[in-house]
Amino acid sequence: MEVLEAINVILPSGLVVPDIVVADAGATAEDGVSIDAEAVQLIVELVSPGNKAMDRKFKPMLYAEAGIERYWRLEFDPAPRLIVSDLVGGRYVEKAIALPGTTTRVEAPFPFEIDPAGLTQPKRRG
Repeated sequence: MEVLEAINVILPSGLVVPDIVVADAGATAEDGVSIDAEAVQLIVELVSPGNKAMDRKFKPMLYAEAGIERYWRLEFDPAPRLIVSDLVGGRYVEKAIALPGTTTRVEAPFPFEIDPAGLTQPKRRG
């Protein structure tokens, strides 16, 4: 697997640019800037005030329609927390919520432990 930042993901319904994509190694398209949804193992969105609705509602719907098995959402307000969701019956179901001050372990798509206490909100661009 490989971790990609801000790469174009080609979905049946169009093109999206998630914050982080974990995909099959070497799966980027020949152009080097896009990847087919079939190769995506996990999408991670970092929610900021300007994109809450997109990251909580609209994008997960598109990812689920494309059959992407895992969707993680990193929230920063009021404190950093990671919401881990798996695709079940065509929609995402929360499997775990990693809260600050607690180490949470996730097994798929790879073993991973996190305590969101050390995470900070991304700086605004522009």
